[in-house]
Parts: sequence; structure tokens; C-alpha cells
Amino acid sequence: MESWFFFIFWISLFILFYSYIGYGILLYIVIRVKRLFFPSGSENQEEVSFRPKVTFMVAAYNEASFIREKIANTLALDYPADLLEIIFVTDGSTDGTDAIIADYPQIRVLHEPARKGKTVAINRAMSFATAPYVIFSDANTLLNKDAVSRLISWFRDPATGAVAGEKKVIAAADDAEGMGEGAYWKYESLLKKWDAELYSVMGAAGELFAIRTELYEPIPADTILDDFVISFGVNMRGYKVKYAPDAYAMETPSASLGEEYKRKVRISAGGFQSMGMLLPLFNVFRYPRITWQYVSHRVLRWTLAPLCLPLALLSNIALVWLQAGNLYTLVLGLQLAFYIASAAGYILARKGIKVPYCYIPFYFLFMNIAVYHGFSRFLKKRQSAVWERSERRINFS
Repeated sequence: MESWFFFIFWISLFILFYSYIGYGILLYIVIRVKRLFFPSGSENQEEVSFRPKVTFMVAAYNEASFIREKIANTLALDYPADLLEIIFVTDGSTDGTDAIIADYPQIRVLHEPARKGKTVAINRAMSFATAPYVIFSDANTLLNKDAVSRLISWFRDPATGAVAGEKKVIAAADDAEGMGEGAYWKYESLLKKWDAELYSVMGAAGELFAIRTELYEPIPADTILDDFVISFGVNMRGYKVKYAPDAYAMETPSASLGEEYKRKVRISAGGFQSMGMLLPLFNVFRYPRITWQYVSHRVLRWTLAPLCLPLALLSNIALVWLQAGNLYTLVLGLQLAFYIASAAGYILARKGIKVPYCYIPFYFLFMNIAVYHGFSRFLKKRQSAVWERSERRINFS
């Protein structure tokens, strides 16, 4: 019995370490080796001569409180107006979002009264896109002025099928939700940069990404993570998804811990659904350049890593009970300190108090608990693609 506890303990620790830290370390080592044998020339993304026609698409549902700011930001983008086709799709909105957009003749507004979800709206809107490239942007984000140019420049390479922009969470210094979400996205951005350098970004974020129009295939109406499935669909057709960190979408953090948790649960449920939709990616012989990155960066975080958290703790307790050695006592102490810090982080966050050493452990645990809830919603088919968006702070000042 003791040998089983040893096995469970060490395997759990290894999977946890590899999923969140080890993969990044190994990825960086592989990239350094690649640079030695295949030095890449400096890619001149400053070139401005590549100016194709672009469709800029925004799906907006009940965004009346913010839509004018989004429109102003969109119209201020530094790209020739005659080459930028702007489409806003507002299906199902009941707060007058479509009427506000209609005041701007530069924008084509598509609206249907029935609310069928973002995926159906995008599928419908894509039939109106006339440009060879489409940029998707969320309605609650603001972009840097040259975001379009920065994204489109990557398409000079015919092997590029899509380009992922950057996501920046804008939060006040004392904003607990923003601190956790912002720290997570900074680490994700680093991994995204290395993933792209090795071969391809592992899933674009819906806040800002671009795709060759000819590669877009309508996705099932019940798809929860449309951006994730669309970008991996590009990979499955033999194209790369590149990364443009200098094209970024700014958004404020979730309005509360409850709103952030709701968002994480939806993403987790969508993650399990996406794994089923993208089953071929597990075949390393069919997708040798994708499988390792996909499993290491995405799949483990939605499957084994959350499971290994309680397994590591329970097996550690058993080993200490069996007097397996001082090492296990030390590790148990560290685990308990982590959970105590997480609990303190939660209590302090509820009071609006910023303590990084407590909040970051809490946010890590918070994300993994959301995976369990998301998995439950996925099994019970309770996570609809027609979801209520999480409320965010809309003050960018």
C-alpha cells in the first residue's frame, strides 16, 4: 500500500510541476536548441507596404453602455478606411445596441431579434465578409491604434493561417481580481510567444485574433469556445497560428470574484467540449508538430492537473502517517502553507485587500476549482453556448 502512495504522490507532483512550470522550461530549452540549428532571420514586422482589404468584425450582445467607446476606438484604428470593412453583429440584443451602431454609417450592423449565441452570430456574419482576412474583436475591449497593421503583417507568410493578438487586463493597483487575472495573462503571454516561435500558438483568445477568410469553416452552434475551436481548425488544415504581441486588446477585469468564477467555469466547460471536438489533435502521428504543445499547454490543465492537486495532498498525508521520511513531512508543510495562504487570499480578497503572496495562490486554486465545476456542467450539458457574459469594470481610466 505504501508503494502506491509513493507512486501517486510523485506522479501527481510531476504532473502539477510540468503542467504549470516544467512545460515552459522545456519549451524554452527546445527553442534555444532550435535557434542554434535553425537561426531565423529577423522578421521585419515594420513593413507597411502590405495593405490588403480587411474585414473587422465585432459580436456585441447588450453592450449599449460601452458600445460608443468601442466604435470610437474602432474608427480611430490606423488603417486605410477604404481597406477596412467594419461589421458589428448584434443578434439578440434588447438594449438598443444595434440602434446606437446604426448612427455610424461607416459600420455595417447586422441584427436579428432572436438570440442564438455568439457562435451562430459569427457564422452568419462571416457570410457578409468580403475581405481576404477577418479580424475578430470583443465588444468590451479597446485596441491599440496600429493593431490591424500588426496583425495583418504576419499574413505575408503564406504558411500563416491565423494570428493571435495580445490580451491586456487593465486594473488599478489595489484591484484584487485584476491582479490575479493580470498575472495569469502575463505568464500565458510568455508561453504563447514561445509556442509560436516553436511552431504555433495553442489557441487564440477571442479578444483579438485574425484569420484568412478562406480558412474559416462554420462551427457547430453549440460551441462554447468559438475562438479556441476556430484557431485549432486552422492548425488542423496545416497552417500556423502566429502571435502578434504588439497588437493588443485592453479590457478591465471581472467586476467581482463571482463574475470571474462564472467566466472560468464557462471556459472550463468549453475546454472539455473542445477536447471532444478536436480529438484528432491527440494523434501525434497525424499532427506531430501540434500534439505535444496542445497536450502540455492545454489538455493537462483541464484534466490531470486539477485532479493531481487533491491526490498530491492526500497521498502526502498518508506518507507522513506511515512515517515515510522527513522529506514528506517538509512537503506536507509546504502544501498546507499553500492552502492556508489561499484561504487567507480569499478572505482578504472578499474585503478588497491586496496581498500578492496570498492572492496568487488563491487564484491558482480558484482556477482549478472552476475546472471541477466546469466539468460537472459539461457532463450535465448545462453550459449553453448562449451564455450570460461576465460583468466587467468598464472604466478604463
